[in-house]
Amino acid sequence: MYFEAEDDLADKLNHMITDEEIMAAEKILGVHYSPSERPLMASTLAKQIALALARRSHTTDLDASPATVFSPRLPSFVVRDRLALHIPSLEWLPPEDDEEIAFAPISAQVGWIRNHWLTARRLTEIYLNRSSQYGELLRCYARLDEHALERADALDRRAADGTFAGPLHGIPYACKDIIDTEGLITDWGAEPYRGRIPQRNAVVVQRLHDAGAILLGKSSVGALAHGDLWYGGQTRNPWNPAEGSSGSSAGSAAATAAGLCSFSLGTETYGSIILPSTRCGAVGFRPTFSRVSRTGTMALCPSLDKIGLITRTAHDAALILTVINGGDNADVSSCDVPFSGNCGADPRTLRVGYVAADFVADGARPHDRAILDQCKTLGVCLIERERAPLPYESLVSILMAEAAAHFEDLTLSNRDDLLISQSATDWPNQFRAARFLSAVDHVQLDRLRRQAMMAMDNLFRDIDVLVGPSLVEPMLCATNFTGHPCLSLPAYFIDPSERSAHSAAATRTEPESAARRVPHSISLWSNLFDEAPMFALASALANQLGLNLRPPGF
Repeated sequence: MYFEAEDDLADKLNHMITDEEIMAAEKILGVHYSPSERPLMASTLAKQIALALARRSHTTDLDASPATVFSPRLPSFVVRDRLALHIPSLEWLPPEDDEEIAFAPISAQVGWIRNHWLTARRLTEIYLNRSSQYGELLRCYARLDEHALERADALDRRAADGTFAGPLHGIPYACKDIIDTEGLITDWGAEPYRGRIPQRNAVVVQRLHDAGAILLGKSSVGALAHGDLWYGGQTRNPWNPAEGSSGSSAGSAAATAAGLCSFSLGTETYGSIILPSTRCGAVGFRPTFSRVSRTGTMALCPSLDKIGLITRTAHDAALILTVINGGDNADVSSCDVPFSGNCGADPRTLRVGYVAADFVADGARPHDRAILDQCKTLGVCLIERERAPLPYESLVSILMAEAAAHFEDLTLSNRDDLLISQSATDWPNQFRAARFLSAVDHVQLDRLRRQAMMAMDNLFRDIDVLVGPSLVEPMLCATNFTGHPCLSLPAYFIDPSERSAHSAAATRTEPESAARRVPHSISLWSNLFDEAPMFALASALANQLGLNLRPPGF
């Protein structure tokens, strides 16, 4: 039933909608109606517009959760009965050199602090000094936390008394600037929200705090989690500062790769962890959708957003996941599934799948194929798999619709004009264009998404890990929409000019960027909520490859 006000508005609009306007709309939507059908549509369209305007008059809070909640679990899903979590320990005496300490694995840093060979203050000072030295070059920090040293001193006092806050006692980290930190500006890299100060920590930040981690500062983020350009400039790749560091976890990847923190928090909707980690030579880890609570994090696409990690080793990512794992009631998509399994498993026990077509697709390189040979050398059981042929790339319209809906007020108020990035591929234009997406198509896309979930479930059946090129579609797209976890591992070096169109389009790159060779990654994917085999293979491959992943000059 239509309310009286909407009826009156619909009557007025009915006389304003012409056949010619309907024909113009048909071109935009890619449909065609007959001359006899168009006059009948005017009154119906008028009522639809009236209802839409009525809805827009109601302000929806940015923190409001949708009624429809995505779950990556098909009805047949069961949590695998695995052994209790096992992460191998790592410990040796600390070096004298501050740079060596800065680039050391977290597991070593934890051991040094627990053995009183290193203080939280010294480790924090090392990173703060490096951040001051290189921060202007990389633009990877939006701001540092002035209370970091106070936190370090408090933790050192606890350690002197023989108590430790938790498994990450004294470990400094960078937090992507769309994740709330109490009392510290979190303004999403976007001009319309400059100066925004959260009143409480995001759940993931609080879990890290309780585990003893030290917040160094907010790592820069592309405006509203898009690209590497924010109101403070462009975040740079430490391997080649002439170019940007790519996707929206840009600051987190650059800071971690340059040794300006022990690790960093990132988020991914579609490539925002994998792309910058690939470019900057860091390990990018995107957990299973819903594994980590997003409460207190800027929402972009509630059915796609994930909080993940950027580290220098797969071992470190596994260690931190033990701390941040778990849902909470405020994030309606989140769930509590134990993180279990053997992250140090013998590679010879792993069944590793690959899709042969991906290794010869556009964007693939001979180096990618060589990783299969590395897997063979490790003794894994390699299994060729086939992926169901579906139009996975069409699912991107779901992302555009959700993002445009979430930031609708920017579009309708024209405050989107304040954003620094205004190209055809940037949010302002994408949000405007998304207003013309069809709701009918959206429902059909939801059905396609379910088909994709079943296709990926079949692809991962009877294997522990899938390996493939990081930036060759459709895996990056498909697994983001199905919720499967991914880990990008630095695997070889390339010339920047060799980048795929996907990677090159992710950032504004200056001509002189071809001056240095830069890292590139391969990706590992695993079954839902079963990341341990992925960590085991990544660690074994990293040890075998033996790459020096310290950027020149850092």
